[in-house]
Amino acid sequence: MGKSVYSLVLNDDIVEYVDRLAYDKNTNRSNMINQILAEYFSLVTPEQQTREVFDRIEQILNGRGTLRLMMSPSDTMMSLRSALMYKYNPTVKYSVELYRNEYPVIGELRVSMRTQNNTLILYMMQFFKLWMQTESRYIGATEYSIEGGKLCRKIKLRINNNSSSARLNSSTLGELIAEYIGAFDKAMKIYFSHIEDPTLASHEISRVFEDYLKRSPEII
Repeated sequence: MGKSVYSLVLNDDIVEYVDRLAYDKNTNRSNMINQILAEYFSLVTPEQQTREVFDRIEQILNGRGTLRLMMSPSDTMMSLRSALMYKYNPTVKYSVELYRNEYPVIGELRVSMRTQNNTLILYMMQFFKLWMQTESRYIGATEYSIEGGKLCRKIKLRINNNSSSARLNSSTLGELIAEYIGAFDKAMKIYFSHIEDPTLASHEISRVFEDYLKRSPEII
């Protein structure tokens, strides 16, 4: 669904109501008008599809009580936080950004920790590398980068052995992203609880990833 620039003459009172609604929805005037017209004509915009994905992610992860939604910085991005029960109780931030009209890479997941403690950052980097090595062992190489205590991983639909198609609706895509983040978060907390025993930590992380694969007919 492409976009073009149009000039419209609108009543000031109508624009005021649109702006209020846009503020409540954390979006801008143009996108709000676009959504209103799309709803009127029973059309589904990319923004609505993205919102459905994010709503499903929030519903699943909030229901588990392990992650909490943060203020969304834009229509194409959502952020969640997780408390890590370790020294200084650092907060881990997960940011999900979905691209518009791109396939098979449909977005990216970024993970970072709010801390200035160099030891914690080093441990986090070690976990990132261990997790990505585990992924590579089970599903092959994924596109990612690790730098400065942050992980950026591309979201790309992959067909698991139990799947017949990688093309999904918004709700199912939200479920897959939520399952991945949930598994990642669980593995991270296990890693830090076994920080003094790397062999045990690696074994437990593999077990978490195996469980994730069993739950997800499609994977990201």
